[in-house]
This record gives sequence, structure tokens and C-alpha cells, in this order.
Amino acid sequence: MNLSQPNHSDPQQNDVDDLPFLSVIIPIYNGESDLADLVECLWAQTYPTNRVEYLLVDNNSGDRTYQYLQSYGVRSAARHITLKALQEHQIQSSYAARNTGIKASQGHILVFTDADCRPCSHWLRDLVVPFADESIGLVAGEITGLPSEHWLETYADRQDTLSQTHTLNHSFLPYGQTANLAVRRSAFQTVGLFRPYLTTGGDADICWRIQQETTWAIAFAERAVVQHRHRSTLGELRSQWQRYGRSNRYLHELHGIPLTPSLSMGEPIKRFARWGLKEIPRSLMEGDRRLSTLLSTPLSLICIHARSQGQAQAKLRAKAREIEQWEQSSAVRSS
Repeated sequence: MNLSQPNHSDPQQNDVDDLPFLSVIIPIYNGESDLADLVECLWAQTYPTNRVEYLLVDNNSGDRTYQYLQSYGVRSAARHITLKALQEHQIQSSYAARNTGIKASQGHILVFTDADCRPCSHWLRDLVVPFADESIGLVAGEITGLPSEHWLETYADRQDTLSQTHTLNHSFLPYGQTANLAVRRSAFQTVGLFRPYLTTGGDADICWRIQQETTWAIAFAERAVVQHRHRSTLGELRSQWQRYGRSNRYLHELHGIPLTPSLSMGEPIKRFARWGLKEIPRSLMEGDRRLSTLLSTPLSLICIHARSQGQAQAKLRAKAREIEQWEQSSAVRSS
């Protein structure tokens, strides 16, 4: 594998015709409130507009997402930007929606992000740089939190919860989260698409399958940044970490990775004692009275418990093992 930083020659110097044609695929569920900011970020990309298409896939939303997507498609065309509104109604899963986008794509490189992400303007230009190395089949860009003064969001940001550095250092194999991931088209044609009935863990699964079944490696494009909104309520935070636990259970079933051990019965007591006797007094003495600092230990324990709960309760359905195959005759944009 190759996790070294790419040589960031300025893509502005490249001849436009030498840049790969990209398909940016974004699954969306009840995302009408996110679309305005998301589309503004897509419109602001510095990647040549004639070398990229944006495929936004409504996954059976109950709001006006699809109508908004159609409208943005028309408005994008007026800017000479290709933005297509697609639908995936058969399977309620972001991975099934991504597969719908993949099958409609024409790009040599397929790029993934999410509706609640905000790509920086140079995102695509920096994300494709590592693909100049023919040994690279996947590239993960960095994920940071959107600026916020909210105490829970500040806590998550200080923990680098979303950073790809965690997943790229996974003990089994590195992987990139689909909030910011690019994959060669031919990799999907070789190993198949996402598992459409999987509800979490599909980003690790596809990256691991590609690395195990092909000779392609994964690279990290640290400057290719998307910003993501952290959770702002305890319920959302618990749900996020329960999903991490479910993901670990599913990947254990699919790839044999070890389950995350639960805390021993005495560990929370020790941590709370250290929190009350050492951590809070130290923070107060240093003048740091932010809730994100003072409550760091209880919040960490909440996350650990939620992950353990999600892992214990998850059960992989038989259909979630299915891998959707891709017709080799899929059209590719040649110019």
C-alpha cells in the first residue's frame, strides 16, 4: 500500500485535456436543507467543468429533494456544469444509491462525498493528483469539521473524529470513508460495486476488496478537503457511535476483523475518578472552562458505550453479503 503524501505539482499547469474525466456521485436522503450549500460548493470547484459530471442520487426521500435536484440540474446547465438528478427507490441504502450513480457514470475516476459535506473549491484538483501514479487505485481526501462554537461539535473536532488518518491506519487494511473518496472506474469493474443492502461499513468493504483482489494501492491526498458537520445533540452522537459499532460487527462477519473489546466493569469508575480528581482541576487551573474540555471524559465514555451497544446488537443480514456486479460495457467519457 502507498500512504505517502503525493507530490503536489500545481494542477493549474496541466493541460486541461490531460486531466481525467470525473464522475462525482452523491447519495441523498431527505437532504433538501443541505442542497443549496452543497451545490454552491460543487459550482465553486476549480476543476474544469468539461471534465466532470455531478450525479446526485435521491434515495427515496420523503421531502422535496428530487424536485430540488431537477431544478439545480437546469440551473447548473446554464453555468455549463453537468449536474444530473437520479433516483434509487428499490433499496433504502446509501450504497445502493451510490451504485445507481456508478452505473450512470462516464468518468474514468469516480468520486464520492455526501450531502452534508462541503468540499473546498480545490477539492477535485487535489484529489486526482495521486492518480498520476499508475499503482494507485484509490485516493482518500481529508475530512474536517465545519467551524462551530457548539460544545459537542467542538468536542468531536478536538478528537479528530472524522479524520481519514484513523481509517487509513486501520490494523487490517487502510481504507477511506466515502465522504471523501476517489476510485478508478476499472476497480469497480474488477471487484464489483458496493454491497447494496449493507447499511454501514461499505466504504471499508469496497476499499479492502479492491486492495485484496487487485494490485492497486490507496493514497492520501491531505489537501483535498471536505468539511462535514459534527453531531450537535447527545442523541445524534450516540447514534453515530452505535453505527460505528454496527459497522465493526458487519466487517467482522465479512472480513474477519476482530471485534472491539468492551470496557471492563471497573474501567468507567477509574476514568470518572481521574476525571473528577485530576482532569477537571487541571483544566480549571489552566483557565480552560469550555464544556468540550470539562466533559471530555464523560463524552468519551458515552461514545465507547454506544459503540459497544451497536456492535453487540448488530446482525448482518444474508442479503447484505451480496455484491452487485457491473456490466463491462458501461459507457466511458473519452473526451
